[in-house]
Amino acid sequence: MQVSAKRLRADIEANAQFGIVPDVEGHGRTVLTGTDENKRARDRFVRRLEDAGLEVTVDAVGNIVGRWVPPGADPSLAPVAAGSHLDSVPQGGIFDGPLGTYAALEAVRAMQDASVSPGRPVHVVCFTEEEGQRFGNGLLGSSVATGRLSVEEALSLEDESGTTLADSLERIGYRGEGQIDAAEWDAWLELHIEQGTRLEEAGAAAGVVTSITGITHCYIDVRGEANHAGSTPMHDRTDALAAASALILDLESSAHRIVSSESPSAVATVGKATVSPNATNVIPGTVRLGVDIRDIEAASMEALVADLEASGERVESERDVEVSISRPYDIPPEPMANRCREALLEAGSSTGIETLRLHSGAAHDTMNVARVTDAGLVFAPSRDGISHNPQEWTDWEDCAGATTVLAAALGTLASE
Repeated sequence: MQVSAKRLRADIEANAQFGIVPDVEGHGRTVLTGTDENKRARDRFVRRLEDAGLEVTVDAVGNIVGRWVPPGADPSLAPVAAGSHLDSVPQGGIFDGPLGTYAALEAVRAMQDASVSPGRPVHVVCFTEEEGQRFGNGLLGSSVATGRLSVEEALSLEDESGTTLADSLERIGYRGEGQIDAAEWDAWLELHIEQGTRLEEAGAAAGVVTSITGITHCYIDVRGEANHAGSTPMHDRTDALAAASALILDLESSAHRIVSSESPSAVATVGKATVSPNATNVIPGTVRLGVDIRDIEAASMEALVADLEASGERVESERDVEVSISRPYDIPPEPMANRCREALLEAGSSTGIETLRLHSGAAHDTMNVARVTDAGLVFAPSRDGISHNPQEWTDWEDCAGATTVLAAALGTLASE
């Protein structure tokens, strides 16, 4: 069974023309859910599914499924599914999402070309709004497919202009019917670019993910007192930004401590700050910080949150400010299924493609799917680890190599 590197490259390059970002170094695209660019990308993908003889359906939130029933397969058996997404971040790269979506299709075509006929149906899937750039916080399509979000909740989500997901999908012709139920799949595989440098540094063509990181978002509100920057003595200030800075440095120190003593994969980031009144000559009166905490170990995530809360109490006492911390977003780490990992590792071994075991520090649709069925995730190398950027690049040889691993593993799982 041989994947066609030429065919896969042609698919990705054709898809890269939708939402193309001109006059940038590299290869950029902007494809937001429900836009004309998204419609064109979807239309081409559907045509390619149909060209391969797959039966295409679209569910109520725009998730696309191409179903292949191999000759001699039992159509009543639970299918094995694979895929990714076609939407992008603004001025993103051409591989994030489309590589996994078209690799899943190429895996089916490779099986067809080699007359490989596994006993289970195979589904090729494109999830809606993985990036969360227009509607919701991300992983929308897979959240609906796994029951974490209802169809009604998803369709009612609005973008900044007040347009709902329902209206945007209706406009481009991709508001279908029904609801994908990922729990009905026997297994799921996704190919994605690594968005890091571990594979490149190791010289490995594919990475077999052992676990996907958990994610916690906290919001810290610090309230001091706004006052004149020139006439307020230093000893008589209640500076919310200075207090917030102490919290940021405390969190950084906590993360370094946990990395050195408990879990080397833990990370903590303060990536957003809103300062008020945000004037050069006014002492900041209020600050809101957005905190992102991640790890493959739930205990270290909890320890970082506990340290953050303790820091808040200390800063409150020492600096005479009010500190409140909320935690509205919390997703636990998700290990990949042993049978899927083993299928991917064996695929690398049997095809002569070097693989590396590693964890994922980014969320993917697989994180949701793994909660309801056996799931696996395989990475392709990212040059210099760059992603969400027109400089994002994966060599075509590596695209084909990782797709070969995906195809072999998909064939194995569909034959079980």
